[in-house]
Amino acid sequence: MTKPTNQAAYAIGARGGAHRRSAAWVRRFLSAELAIIVVALACAAMLALPGRTINAAFINDVLIFIDGAHRIAWGQVPNRDFHTALGPLVFYIPAAGYFLSGNFGAAVPLGMAIVLVAFIPAMIRILVSRLGTSLAAALGIFLVLILAAPINLGSSIWYPSFAMFYNRIGWVALGLLLVMYLAPQSSSRRNDSADALGAAFLLLVSFYTKVTYGLAGTGLILIILSDRQQRRWGVTALLLTGLAMVAIEFFWRGTAQHIEDLRAAARVSGGHDVGSILKNLRENISDLAVFAAVASLAIWQSRSLRDLFFCGFCLGAGVALINQNAHSWGIITLYCGATALAQKTPWLQPGQDGGPTGRSARSAGALPLMVILFLLPPIVHHSAALVLHTALAAEKAGQPLGLPRFADVREVDPPGGEPDFIRRYLDDIVSGGALLQSLPVPAERVFVLDFANPFSAGLGIRPPAGDTAWLHWNRNINQRSYIPPDVLFADVTIVMVPKTGINSLPLQELYGPFLSANFDVVRKTSEWTVYQWRQAKAQSEAR
Repeated sequence: MTKPTNQAAYAIGARGGAHRRSAAWVRRFLSAELAIIVVALACAAMLALPGRTINAAFINDVLIFIDGAHRIAWGQVPNRDFHTALGPLVFYIPAAGYFLSGNFGAAVPLGMAIVLVAFIPAMIRILVSRLGTSLAAALGIFLVLILAAPINLGSSIWYPSFAMFYNRIGWVALGLLLVMYLAPQSSSRRNDSADALGAAFLLLVSFYTKVTYGLAGTGLILIILSDRQQRRWGVTALLLTGLAMVAIEFFWRGTAQHIEDLRAAARVSGGHDVGSILKNLRENISDLAVFAAVASLAIWQSRSLRDLFFCGFCLGAGVALINQNAHSWGIITLYCGATALAQKTPWLQPGQDGGPTGRSARSAGALPLMVILFLLPPIVHHSAALVLHTALAAEKAGQPLGLPRFADVREVDPPGGEPDFIRRYLDDIVSGGALLQSLPVPAERVFVLDFANPFSAGLGIRPPAGDTAWLHWNRNINQRSYIPPDVLFADVTIVMVPKTGINSLPLQELYGPFLSANFDVVRKTSEWTVYQWRQAKAQSEAR
């Protein structure tokens, strides 16, 4: 009787072990880690594989990044060789895509695919260690799609564009730092090291993409330091960030000029009136209402001044950031803050069994579902935008910009067609490129007295040094704050002045006298006036 009993027990144990292994496999399959990895890699592939940029809005903005990639390919360094108030990563990201592909059409999409992959470790560490499976997966997918979707936040999916992609990076980095307000579910020295490395990575990406996000992230870390349990990794993250900045400056040597470029831009567009703040609040009223509901319940249960301060930071920092950006929807701090509060709230009023009781239990239990439903519409919207861009890129939709090296930078007509001034702008790029190629002198060190310069990258010619990445009237330049002309044109041989550009007319009033005194008109058409540096012209005639 002993032997059959042992066999039966063994069989039962084997079935139980198989069941446990199967359950463990199912848990891994349904884990937040796997969901984030799969979605991030799928999005990266959708961006990278077509190898094309499809654009229907803000083409002048996209040209800034392509020109920056071209400058870096020629050995230029941001803030050392050209002025910019944006961080150097804004130019090194498309430069990485260009180096890997050799194609300006793939530069920004492939660069953003690299960013997506780079964010995966920090995203998994932060979300999985602090949130439940459903919230971690939902917020992770939400943030991945913000990074991946080739639209400006708040835009329709029918207006694909990589314009201002740096804002999406900054929002995601700050959003992940907001989740770190929650203490990790298990604490150890090893976990502290992982948190410190993750936070330092996010701070560095923020500072070297757009400094305002880095400052907001640093302020958040200072709030987190009020939690004794998280103080060790918080201090370590700030120290690592500082040491990394010192090391980066050793190679970059552009911090001082970057600060000066930031100050110059702040003098032009640093102030915003109450009307713009009210406009942004009105256009995000539904998000604000949901966040207020979650925050009210969380604070009512916790009675925590620290939680109240955290909610104020989510609202105040988010409104401040969106108010100095060029998009009206997308206070991402509200989404990430609501997720953190929803995770924290159900455990604040334990009953006899350690769980919430009564009406509070029902309210608190509904919070995670409310937040997931809060995240769902942007997830669907950004998924649709990414799918549309991938489909259009695969089909080679639209028209190329008309310069030899821009075959895969393609413009599609949005619903209702292109505005007339954009159509003229695109036509002027074609005519300007043909005009430069017809000049009797080699076209190099070309400067465009307008928003951006498409010709250096589009024609594959040497860019000037000492000029600026872009000129946006009343954003980084005006009649009171501008780069002196003897600095701006110091390395310029040819100046292209459009008859009707994005903001060429006020720039002509500002720099016209210097051009007349130091450059000669060598060609004039109905679209362009071409100036050549007088000394370069004399040298050419002498030869």
